[in-house]
Amino acid sequence: MHPDVHAFFDEATNTITYVLHEPNGRACAVIDSVLDFDYSSGRTDTRSADAVIAFIRAQQLDLQWVLETHVHADHLSAAPYLQEALGGQIGIGDQITVVQETFGKIFNEGTRFARDGSQFDRLFREGDSLMVGQLRVDVMHTPGHTPACLTYVAGDAAFVGDSLFMPDFGTARCDFPGGSAEVMFDSVQRILALPDDTRIFVGHDYKAPGRDKFAWESTVGAQKALNVHVGAGRSRADFVALRETRDATLPMPKLIIPSLQINMRAGQMPEPEDNGLSYLKVPLNGL
Repeated sequence: MHPDVHAFFDEATNTITYVLHEPNGRACAVIDSVLDFDYSSGRTDTRSADAVIAFIRAQQLDLQWVLETHVHADHLSAAPYLQEALGGQIGIGDQITVVQETFGKIFNEGTRFARDGSQFDRLFREGDSLMVGQLRVDVMHTPGHTPACLTYVAGDAAFVGDSLFMPDFGTARCDFPGGSAEVMFDSVQRILALPDDTRIFVGHDYKAPGRDKFAWESTVGAQKALNVHVGAGRSRADFVALRETRDATLPMPKLIIPSLQINMRAGQMPEPEDNGLSYLKVPLNGL
């Protein structure tokens, strides 16, 4: 099956949000939505999510799922906003509980913050599947970047989140708490075992040097041949050495502190305080 995929690129966070819909029906899913956020003012905005909503309404689609490939560290999720506007269930990998436990400690969340994934409507395990109308979507657990990373495979389309980027940019970092270059290599090999003509839709693009346009779609065959980190038969040991050396030079994402606190809550803001406002914490020397 060759499902329809429409991409929305957010240049502020280099994130791609996807609308996946069945070829001969109205059912759709949104994968990795974005809530705009200005850190300097502490203000959120819904223009990116509103563009997705406008597209779904214009195409007269039925939103059934709002899916996350993982707990993002570089943008806020608009999942609750989309759900309120259009319905659907919010889903993520069941290892979200590991992420919640880890960052619940880092941000010193109290006992009112549940660490059981109950903020989400559905927690997926390896081998699970879901239906978008008549389109079956299979779930692969592909950790390494984070413990909860998933790849969603729908017909000839695979949504890999941050596990793979475009072939000229490689793979995602593995130095966040719970990340592992060794595990990432094994996860990527599972993705690359899909048929060569499988379309790979990446979670971000940073426009590698020498490329003048943003891009977000490749194929398994292209990744196997050309990916600068895992292509051309690179060994596990060589990848781990390359990945760990590179990760040691990378700064933290600009929005990691607000993103983690909100995304581990399925996109909900922290509970308002007695003045009606929600607040974020900054753990000094904690990340």
